[in-house]
Amino acid sequence: QVQLVESGGGLVQPGGSLRLSCAASGFPFSRYVMTWYRQAPGQGHGLVAVITNTGGSTNYANSVKGRSTISRHNAKSTVYLQMNSLKPEDTAVYYCKVLISGRDSWGQGTQVTVSS
Repeated sequence: QVQLVESGGGLVQPGGSLRLSCAASGFPFSRYVMTWYRQAPGQGHGLVAVITNTGGSTNYANSVKGRSTISRHNAKSTVYLQMNSLKPEDTAVYYCKVLISGRDSWGQGTQVTVSS
């Protein structure tokens, strides 16, 4: 079955950086668009970044554009989110998601906390 496992979150000071990873299994990873979402306390899931199956095209939420980079390594079935110049408002649980045959599959999430 589809499995997504996020890692790399943690506590970081404002202005710091983190690299999140999402290891995928159970499906042909290189065929699918991958997406990062985040959920801040008391809010719904918000799109952070999207990457096409080849990695040739990416898109970002305005709130992270210019500070974040989504990438993927298809041979490792892993998608990454490099986040720089982190702000307190980036504090959230970060999830990766894949849509396969009309069904969304989500990881368990990784907590990112930006605080001094």
